Amino acid sequence: MRVKALLYLSFLTAVSLRAQDDPKKTAFDNYGPYGAFVYTDLKDALKDEMKVYKMNLSYKPVEPKVWPKITKLKNMQALNLQSVSISEWPADFTSLYNLVYLGSYNNEFKKFPDKLGALSNLMYLEIINSRIDSIPAEIAYLKKLKTFKFSSQNDTLKLPKTLKFMKSLNDFVVESAIMDSMPAPLFEVSTMKTLVLANCQIQAIPDTLTNMSNLEVLVLDFNKLSVVPRQIYKCKKLFYLSLKKNNITKIPDTICLLKNLGTLDLRENPIASDKNAIEELRILLPGTKIVI
Repeated sequence: MRVKALLYLSFLTAVSLRAQDDPKKTAFDNYGPYGAFVYTDLKDALKDEMKVYKMNLSYKPVEPKVWPKITKLKNMQALNLQSVSISEWPADFTSLYNLVYLGSYNNEFKKFPDKLGALSNLMYLEIINSRIDSIPAEIAYLKKLKTFKFSSQNDTLKLPKTLKFMKSLNDFVVESAIMDSMPAPLFEVSTMKTLVLANCQIQAIPDTLTNMSNLEVLVLDFNKLSVVPRQIYKCKKLFYLSLKKNNITKIPDTICLLKNLGTLDLRENPIASDKNAIEELRILLPGTKIVI
């Protein structure tokens, strides 16, 4: 749990560098009609079915008999589920087609909702600490999805090749889910601004990194990387690069072409104890904060 907390903290720190909104607001606060009442009890919400636009269920187990009735809330746009002791989605959950925000935290779901693509208005999807071990190919039908965040209690995670078709995706975060190889399709999403793959056992960065011309934040902490590709310079907008706790011994000199790079985190890598290599980096990146 401590490692997870540290990883997520590093991500939040990175993203906060470019955040423009009120830092006190959560993602849930930013979705749904402005000023809409937030329901915190499913039974109460069911009394006002057509008036429910936002619901935040937290730390209060939902009764199994009541849970399937959530699909009656057809106008709901933002749903937050925090430790509510549920593990299955209602069969017709995706009939909630007005959802733009869906977040689940510490619930033992084993899969994503059936017919996930039917949630066509979804812009923000976050599933943290579940038992899901694969992301369905159907996620590519979520044409409006801008943010996806995920972590799992399982050891492995399978990603679909269809990720490359998600042309609205800005932020993709996966932590503490083992991947056999770097998910190359992700690096074909040219709209990506934030990519976090932390504690995923990744060993190499694919050549398709060159497609990520809009990438601003790249966090690859707690992996098994030994090489940074020379093509890293193609990520012209990159300003935060974190490679903490990998096996990196050298950074290519092409990194000097990243004129916007503000922070390079190399803590707990072999290169961090190489004084000559670090001095060379400081010469190549005079305006960059190098963290060792």
